[in-house]
Amino acid sequence: MRHMRSASKGFTAVVLALGTGFGLGLAGPAQAAAGNGAGSIVGTTDGAVRGTVDGDGVRSFQGIPYAAPPVGGLRWSPPRPAAPWTGVREATAPGSPCAQPKGLPIGIPSEAEDCLYLNVTTPAQRAGKRPVIVWIHGGSLMFGSGDLYGPKRLAAEGAVVVSVNYRLGVMGFLADPALRTSGGLGLEDQQAALRWVRANAGAFGGDPANVTVMGESGGGYSVCGHLASPKSAGLFDRAIVQSAPCATGGSRTREAAEAEAEATVKNLRTMGACTEDEHAESCLRGADAATLMEAYGTWKEPRPVAGTDLLPLAPAEALRTGRFNRVPVLIGVNHDEERGMILGQELAAGPMAAEAYEPAIREEFGSRADAVLARYPLSRFGSAGEALATVRTDHAWSVPTMDTAKLLSRWTPTRMFEFSERDTPWWAGSKAPSFQPRAQHMAELPYLFDFRIPLFEEMTEKQRALGKRMTGTWVNFAESGKTDWPAFRGRGYVQSLTSGPWKRTEFLRDHDYTFWKDLG
Repeated sequence: MRHMRSASKGFTAVVLALGTGFGLGLAGPAQAAAGNGAGSIVGTTDGAVRGTVDGDGVRSFQGIPYAAPPVGGLRWSPPRPAAPWTGVREATAPGSPCAQPKGLPIGIPSEAEDCLYLNVTTPAQRAGKRPVIVWIHGGSLMFGSGDLYGPKRLAAEGAVVVSVNYRLGVMGFLADPALRTSGGLGLEDQQAALRWVRANAGAFGGDPANVTVMGESGGGYSVCGHLASPKSAGLFDRAIVQSAPCATGGSRTREAAEAEAEATVKNLRTMGACTEDEHAESCLRGADAATLMEAYGTWKEPRPVAGTDLLPLAPAEALRTGRFNRVPVLIGVNHDEERGMILGQELAAGPMAAEAYEPAIREEFGSRADAVLARYPLSRFGSAGEALATVRTDHAWSVPTMDTAKLLSRWTPTRMFEFSERDTPWWAGSKAPSFQPRAQHMAELPYLFDFRIPLFEEMTEKQRALGKRMTGTWVNFAESGKTDWPAFRGRGYVQSLTSGPWKRTEFLRDHDYTFWKDLG
């Protein structure tokens, strides 16, 4: 998808400006400190785990295995059950991030294949069965890990929050015919985690019969996949989709996936990792993680393959025909998604020149460019970058998110929001942008999570107040499947989330919906 390509380019620029790695020193479970007699012990189906209790009124359990390590002969195999253990396992440090190259600032370079771990954050006070939120991190299905998103504020509102590591990129979505995989092992990992949650949520104070799967960007597209996958049926009861229009993404064709795999094997041979006459499977299995990632590439857009037992229909077709897992859905998009991508490029290359705007539109829209330029003339905007960001936001994010909500609402209760706050935290340590980032891609995340890396500037009191209202809304939806604004159906209601009064937004008008639908 074009808007995901621009996301990659923008975040590349952010990385160049901010650097990568962030020096977190994350440790795998084997490195977790022993002892912690003051911790909290919980029994799971595989054995007991000891977490920590902090002063914020939450209990935290990190680095719990939900599947066997997919290493050796299990590389590119569906997730297998984790081995049980005796005694008490220390759950005080997160598992290793799944193998990923240097790239987005939300990612941590890693060569780890032993990475199928999850984290549980739950209120310290036991008070009946609480709603469970399973967080699937974003990062284009190439980067990231669950523990980077601290969910204490969601837990403080009364939810049990589970964050998950899952196989990414070449390890999670390679679809070479020689490997005989679904082409969506990352999605299968998430399904294994959801089965673990059904079996173990009760031990942590959660309601195993009330599970919400929630994701943003690449994680949001994963939620689209779970809505469409028959193998996810019965594993969750509600869904939250942020910045991931299912109507235009969430899967790819077998042909596209196999072409990518063929190119990866060709690159391995060019690199000397295997001989020209060596079988593709032997070539792939004989390479280490670092070599595989180099051959696969960094700025890819992996997606599960449609037309398989895992994903019989692409998410858009599943929603169009009603053949999906019908649960209440909260779906939303940020008002200014592409500002972050354009400003990220600006950090590395400087502001976009005014004379570059028209060529960019013509390259992107071809024969339709005249109509786009007439509708979005440069004179309407303060800069070329702001103009291009508006075009891309409306075309690639806002319109398809509205289309997704329309498809969903035909079959299942649907609520839609637009995060529209104008005064949002900017990237920490970055020079001031040439135009306001506003509700850029990822801008809503610091209102819901506390990052373990210095990704955004410190929030103001006003911003924290909005965050508290949003976390309360998210947890209320997880508990009830409802929000305090009307359902989408009929009137196409979209709620604007800002630090001011929350109210209905004129979404169709604000994003030139009719123009784009007429344009085709």
